[in-house]
Formats: sequence, structure tokens, C-alpha cells
Amino acid sequence: MQPELRPVIVQDADDGRVLMLAWMDDEALRLTQVTGEAWFWSRSRRQLWKKGETSGHVLAVEEVRDDCDGDALLLRVRPAGPACHTGSTSCFAPALWRTVVERVRDRPEGSYVGSLADAGVERAAQKLGEEAVEAAIAATAGDGRLVSEAADVLFHLYVLLAVAGVDVAEVEDELTRRAAVSPR
Repeated sequence: MQPELRPVIVQDADDGRVLMLAWMDDEALRLTQVTGEAWFWSRSRRQLWKKGETSGHVLAVEEVRDDCDGDALLLRVRPAGPACHTGSTSCFAPALWRTVVERVRDRPEGSYVGSLADAGVERAAQKLGEEAVEAAIAATAGDGRLVSEAADVLFHLYVLLAVAGVDVAEVEDELTRRAAVSPR
């Protein structure tokens, strides 16, 4: 029998980013409070699990808050690595980013992303450069291809970031930092 579960929003204590949504029963909450690291209830495995038990990406809990009705929790944490099983900082990263990261990690047979990852950072960077030139040409030509070419640029930028081991969240953080320093 599955225990009574409460949804848990997991948030980075430093930057406020929502990292994941998980579930806790009373025992997971107790273990979290006793150990200072996040424990959850896995609905698929029907058992308790400590976040990061196998990956090492534990969540050090800074604070546990109830919502106003007492039926949901907020965990403010300091993560030791990505929160998402895909390798992304957050489970709420863009879907395309999650797909690219998974394909770079898993290198499935016949995957274009996997083939670029196999070829290395230099090839991924070269491909991004080629796509950027095509986007610039489409913009100046005014031939209606800019949207398609811009999509290729963004896609290949994601591939380059993933192959280079840089999370897109780091780029988002840099843009946020720049906006705070020099509002435009």
C-alpha cells in the first residue's frame, strides 16, 4: 500500500531556481530532517530513496517549509550537482535541452547529436559556426529562411554546450548577472 504523499517543490537556496518536483511521505520527511539531506518517496519503485544515493548529487537541505494548507512542502537546498536525472541543473530545463543532454550522454545509435558528440567539441563548434553564417545570410537576404536558420543555430548551440559539459542554466545565470549589472 502506498503511503500518503505530499508534493515537494525543491528550490536552489542560492538562486531560487526550481530544481524538481518530488513526493514525500512522513518517513521521507523525518529522514530529511534527521540527516539534513533530501529523501523522497519513489512512486514508480514504491520505496524511499535518498536523492543522490547512486549519482552523488545529494541535496543538502537548508530549510523545509509547509504551504499555507499543510498539503505541500518547499525544500530549499544546496545541490551537489545536477538535480535532474538527465544531467540538467533543473528538471524544468527546456525540453530540447533535456533531449540534447540525454543524447550526448547516451549516444543512441543513429543519433545526429550523438555523432556530433562523438566527433568532439571542435566539430560541434564548427557546426555552430556554419549554422550562424547561414542565419546571417538568411537575415540579409530576406528570403524567409531566418526562422529556420535561427532554429538551427539554437539547436547547435545546445549541442555545443552539452558536448562541452556546460549546462544551459549557466548561460541563463550569466545573462541574469549581466542584466543586473547593466540594465538595458
